[in-house]
Amino acid sequence: MNRAKNIERHPLPPFLPVGARVLMLGSFPPSRERWSMDFFYPNWINDMWRIMGLIFFNDHHHFELIGEKRFDSIKIADFCSARGIALYDTACEVIRLRDNASDKFLEVVTSTDIAALLRELPTCRAIITTGQKAAEIVAEQFGCSIPSVGTHVSLRTDNRCLDFWRLPSTSRAYPLSLEKKAEAYRKMWQHEGIL
Repeated sequence: MNRAKNIERHPLPPFLPVGARVLMLGSFPPSRERWSMDFFYPNWINDMWRIMGLIFFNDHHHFELIGEKRFDSIKIADFCSARGIALYDTACEVIRLRDNASDKFLEVVTSTDIAALLRELPTCRAIITTGQKAAEIVAEQFGCSIPSVGTHVSLRTDNRCLDFWRLPSTSRAYPLSLEKKAEAYRKMWQHEGIL
C-alpha cells in the first residue's frame, strides 16, 4: 500500500477574521461525503452549530437551513466574524485508518503550526479545542498540560499569555447530552467575554 496516496490534506483554509479573540481548533474534517456545507464542523450529525445556536440564540435550529439537512455556512461565517471566532484544525495532513470521522482512527501526518496561526491573530487571547486529539496537539506544541474537559490552563507563545480550553467533543459519539455540552461551551464563552 502506498501511504502517500492515502494522505489527505486539509480541504479548507483557516478562517481568521480580523479582530478574532478566540481560535477554535478541532482535529480534522470528516471525509467530504459527510459534509452538509463547505465550512468547519460540516457533518450534519455533528452538534457544534446546534450548540452555538442554543447558546447565542436560544434555538438549536438557528444555523440549519429549514427543510434541508444542511447548515447555513454563510450565516455561520458571518456569526463567527461578528463574534471574533477564528476556526481551523490541529492537523493539516492525515491518514484515515478507517472510513469515518473518529479522531481515534486519524493518524496525523503533519500538525498545524498553531503559533504561526496565532501570529495572524494578534487580538486572540484564547485557544479552544473541541476534542482530545486537538488538545494533545496544542499541549505538545506549547509544552503545557492538557486541561480537564470544561476547564482551561494558561499557555505562553511569542510573549503572549492565552487561555487554553479543552471542551467536550461536539460529535454525537461523545457521551454527553446536547444541553450538557452547551453548558460547558456557555461557561467558556462567558469567561472569554464573547457571550
